[in-house]
Amino acid sequence: MTSKWLFSGALAFELGSWSALIGSPTPVEALYLYILPHAIGSALLAAGLWLLLPRRYKFPLPWSPLLLFSFIFFIPLVGVVGTIAGVFAGLYLPRRTSEQGWQATRMPALPFRAVEQRNSPLFNDGGLQDVLQLASDPEQRMAALLATKRMPGNEAAPILKLALRDPEDDVRLLAYSMLDQQETAINQNIERLQLRLAEQPRAPKAAHAALARWYWELAYLGLAQGGVLEHILAQALLHTQAAMEGGDNADLDLLAGRILMAQGQVEEARERLQHAVELGMNPSRVAPFLAEIAFMEQRYSDVALHLNAIPEALRNKPPLATAARYWL
Repeated sequence: MTSKWLFSGALAFELGSWSALIGSPTPVEALYLYILPHAIGSALLAAGLWLLLPRRYKFPLPWSPLLLFSFIFFIPLVGVVGTIAGVFAGLYLPRRTSEQGWQATRMPALPFRAVEQRNSPLFNDGGLQDVLQLASDPEQRMAALLATKRMPGNEAAPILKLALRDPEDDVRLLAYSMLDQQETAINQNIERLQLRLAEQPRAPKAAHAALARWYWELAYLGLAQGGVLEHILAQALLHTQAAMEGGDNADLDLLAGRILMAQGQVEEARERLQHAVELGMNPSRVAPFLAEIAFMEQRYSDVALHLNAIPEALRNKPPLATAARYWL
């Protein structure tokens, strides 16, 4: 109701300001008779329109009503019509909002465990290495280290070693602690089996096989370097041979072949792998290692031959996928 009275008063004063010019007054009288009613009418119309505005457009005061008054007062007739049309069009003919096709979300925090490997891995070791090398926040780098806890040891070890060169003390200490835990657990198993062999010289061949696998685990995870690595590989091969004295075993032949490959004894390694296949091992398990040996011996045509022996489903998964795409 208040707005209607304000609009009526504004209309009356506007009509009065224009009618004052009909009697052909002097310029001074015309200015006086037009300006004063026009100013009052502009103020009333601005107040009426301001009351109709949504709350978010009414403030800050006095700038919102003053803007309306300026449009109406300083642009005679056109300002009145334009301001009224603009306000009422915005109130009663609002623009339709189109449906938003996307939704803004916050960047997810780095998980504290590795994501399970599925058909399309969401988070792999390459991503963790990128975090360690590129993330500026030490908390993110520490979270990347914690995410390696559920990763296979051979994939986690290179990431932990990379973190040993981190500029932040806490990151380096965490990486060292996690590597030390892995190495300590393996060494404890080795010591327990060695003690058993010392007490029972005729211990079951399974003890030698278990000891060989733990020595190989130390080498495979990259927890030993230089002369220590050579000693560990020699011990692993020694216990593998001791375990095979009780009879043929395809799994032990495969282990011996991998150890010999790490020692650079390529021909002996190939013989062990081929013997494993003769004992009934699935050729697809041995094929990746035979392909590696073929590459080391520069028999490149055989590389593709051995990779073809691997089932396609397994061949298309890391770490074979990249090699298969190149050679096949």
